[in-house]
Amino acid sequence: MNFDENEPQSVREERFAAERADARAARKAASLDLSGAHVGAVIVTVALVLLIWYGELVALGIVSGAVLLWFAAALAWTYADGDHGRHALQRAYNLTF
Repeated sequence: MNFDENEPQSVREERFAAERADARAARKAASLDLSGAHVGAVIVTVALVLLIWYGELVALGIVSGAVLLWFAAALAWTYADGDHGRHALQRAYNLTF
């Protein structure tokens, strides 16, 4: 975002809004690379299975709750960003893992 001191505030706000809209459109149009997220999901799954295996149910609840909370926050953020449907779920998954 470029900044000009002599520019009126209304013009600056319009320009910033247009730049944010362009960035949002580019983010929505870009395909997501989920390979890193899949690796993260496998690591979290293995950790949860190990917690079940060793009977650490309190730790299991804490870890799974934290992951669920993080995913819910990421999904809310993607919806607030104006993304809906499958792409919003993919972005939240990518942000979580």
